Amino acid sequence: MKSIKKLLLLCLVSIAFFSCKDTKKESQKEIKEVKENPKYSADWESLMNHKTPEWFLDAKFGIYCHWGPYSVPEFESEWYAHWMYVNKDNPEAKDGKASSFYEHHVKTYGPLKEFGYKDFIPMFKAEKFDAAEWADLFKKAGAKFAGPVSEHADGFAMWDSDLTEWDAKDMGPKRDVMGELSKEIRKRDMKFIATYHRQWLFGWYPTWDETTDASDPKYAGLYGPKLKKGDNQMPRSMKEIDKGIDRYYPLADKKFNDEWLARLKEIITKYDPDLVWFDNKMDVVSEDIRKEFLAHYYNTADKSGKDVVATYKFYDFKPGTAVLDLERSRMKEKKDFPWLTDDSIDWNSWSHISNPRYKSTNRLIDFLVDVVSKNGAVLLNITPRADGTIPEPVKERLLEMGQWLKVNGEAIYGTRTFEIYGEGDAKVVEGHLSERKNADNTAKDIRFTTKGNILYATVLDWPADGKLNIRALKANSDVYNSEIASIQMLGSEGDLKFSRNEEHLSITLPNKVGDHAFSFRITPKE
Repeated sequence: MKSIKKLLLLCLVSIAFFSCKDTKKESQKEIKEVKENPKYSADWESLMNHKTPEWFLDAKFGIYCHWGPYSVPEFESEWYAHWMYVNKDNPEAKDGKASSFYEHHVKTYGPLKEFGYKDFIPMFKAEKFDAAEWADLFKKAGAKFAGPVSEHADGFAMWDSDLTEWDAKDMGPKRDVMGELSKEIRKRDMKFIATYHRQWLFGWYPTWDETTDASDPKYAGLYGPKLKKGDNQMPRSMKEIDKGIDRYYPLADKKFNDEWLARLKEIITKYDPDLVWFDNKMDVVSEDIRKEFLAHYYNTADKSGKDVVATYKFYDFKPGTAVLDLERSRMKEKKDFPWLTDDSIDWNSWSHISNPRYKSTNRLIDFLVDVVSKNGAVLLNITPRADGTIPEPVKERLLEMGQWLKVNGEAIYGTRTFEIYGEGDAKVVEGHLSERKNADNTAKDIRFTTKGNILYATVLDWPADGKLNIRALKANSDVYNSEIASIQMLGSEGDLKFSRNEEHLSITLPNKVGDHAFSFRITPKE
């Protein structure tokens, strides 16, 4: 009997052993299949399955900066690197006249054969750059994501690259700017972003012009491929852009495409950005390469269990595969998809210049409130000096925004849209680079956001008569039919008196708190 029991026991152990072994094999097989069968393939249909992460939907506000060798001359704009080469013989010369940049450059620095853009790099020392100080400022400003321009159209990489010597670690500052900022930004619980303009390098410099240093093959690593005179000019009209017509010609060759992608992959490998932002003109790069980038980025994040965002302008990615980004503009109506807008703190430039014209804090806050009410987020560009210091007027505006968000952030962060974005007299002009056409807001302009069953109404200026009247929330409103239990103004204690009639909801205002937009929390009855 004991022999039979022993035999049965041995059989059971053997079955369990081989069963466990088989289970382990199946588990390893599944892991292998996940690695060999990535979630996303490099086609638009597959990439459409990528969802915008909750952290981005909640964040609403980020900061980045145009900072590089183009910051040294401090003249007119960050496009100095391009326009400094536009002499009277350049196809882009208007009316046969050299650009003001060219005239300034030759007068200040000498002929382009002797002093080209490359010669600004040793002058870009960033000797006062302090990544921790920058990150502290971004945090105090209320930003939830931040980072530098990784590489602008000038072709100079702001990271420690193994692919080129023309980078901030090997030249200029001789520091890994992206590495230092990524560490300090994440340390303060903000998401790290990388922004990328390299596609503009294809035709940015007149590599055909033998009278300049840009034609010297010795500097091709910075100035890019040799093109013919007249190649790759700017679009003839914005109407062509809006229609999606190919804007640049010829398209980039395989070598340029491969390096464009290789640098992006290096950024992802070394710095693991939570968001990769792109400037436009990606249509000069092969569509297959663009799809390959998105698949690589999304799959890399998926393997590590990370939620990431990529952005695009115009038609550079297929809608739904990434987040649409506008430039110096906004939507006039609420959208059912999340979007981003990048805008600069300076009306005239994206980089530091000697005669800046900064936007007021009030304008920056009103812009943020309006964008968020329409399902958007703001990426605000700031303008550090070449030495790495941030101008005091820029600091002041960021800190004022941060103070406002400390009081009113409840109506911004983590919110979602209401039935309508708001009401008021302000009319938004849409379109690329249209922000100058939009007037300042008044006390008649009110914007809505929601969080759960709470409704927030933010008025963009203080009503002079001590009453805030909101037409959209009148009695028997089509968009808000809940009974109201209480109303408070953020930053002020106590419930406010209110009444509703067939014309509007009328709120009796408390003492004024702050100098900019004013947010009200409206709680419905259970």
